[in-house]
Amino acid sequence: MAIDDKTRTELEAAAFRRLVEHLRSRTDVQNIELMNLAGFCRNCLSNWLKDAADAKGVALSKDESREAVYGMPYETWKQKYQGTATPEQIEAMKKVHPGH
Repeated sequence: MAIDDKTRTELEAAAFRRLVEHLRSRTDVQNIELMNLAGFCRNCLSNWLKDAADAKGVALSKDESREAVYGMPYETWKQKYQGTATPEQIEAMKKVHPGH
């Protein structure tokens, strides 16, 4: 299937927006669970957004990129939804992602 670059970009942008909306609606899923199962989390996604902005010379702070993904300031999201990671979750993340 041949898709022109403009259409491909529009489709990718729509998929990104849908992923972000899905993650916003699933506040029950903790970032550590995402990291352990999928190898990325909401913070990773916000970092990738910031990296893309930096590469294009677009001013976007870390806080702004996180708010774009979380739909609210990161600290607010943490207070409302972030649970305490279990020792098992932390150990699993250390094995799967030693640098985090």
